[in-house]
Amino acid sequence: MWTFIVVIGLGYLVGSFPTAILAGKLLRGWDFDIRSEGSGNAGGTNVFRVLGWKPGLVVMLIDVFKGFAATQWVAQWQPFGTAYIDSTVMPILTGLAAVCGHIWTVFADFRGGKGVGTAAGMIIALYPVAAIVCLGIFVAVVYFTRYVSLGSMLAALSLPVVLLLMQILFNKDVPDALFQFSLLVGVLIVFTHRKNVRRLIEGTENRFGKTRPAL
Repeated sequence: MWTFIVVIGLGYLVGSFPTAILAGKLLRGWDFDIRSEGSGNAGGTNVFRVLGWKPGLVVMLIDVFKGFAATQWVAQWQPFGTAYIDSTVMPILTGLAAVCGHIWTVFADFRGGKGVGTAAGMIIALYPVAAIVCLGIFVAVVYFTRYVSLGSMLAALSLPVVLLLMQILFNKDVPDALFQFSLLVGVLIVFTHRKNVRRLIEGTENRFGKTRPAL
């Protein structure tokens, strides 16, 4: 029990590392808060928009690494003996804790990012082939629509479909827990983008590479 609690807690803390907020403070001063400009989000896309592509890229990569590290390494730690959770489920729960930490970071008043990069890092650790396919969907949607939010949501929602097709068409072994997680993460990513959904419907969502709302 204690191993489970400590590992899940550590996964949450890894995800909670406020990459975007720290980047803003390092580049603009300690009083600056990235959440006060742009989309108001503490994520890589907003850092890209407010601080430039280089800081944005670094933030994105670190956020992806947070999800990967929690899933690949933190989940394997056994400080008090073997956890009572199945070994195939423990990485999923630890990775999910990291995603929640990114969204509701304890280090910044529980107001973090939208969880996309950290969730991507988690999928890379769990099922890299599915991660590549979802990345392709994200890139294609952003390329043709210029909406990062739409690309993020469609990539997340496509994950269970991709896993199912991998299982049916290519006879790949997809654990039930991973498929269930894929459904949950899709709902979670859409939830964190609920304001973006409203702006997409209203036609006021910012397009990637533009500083003003699309008409």
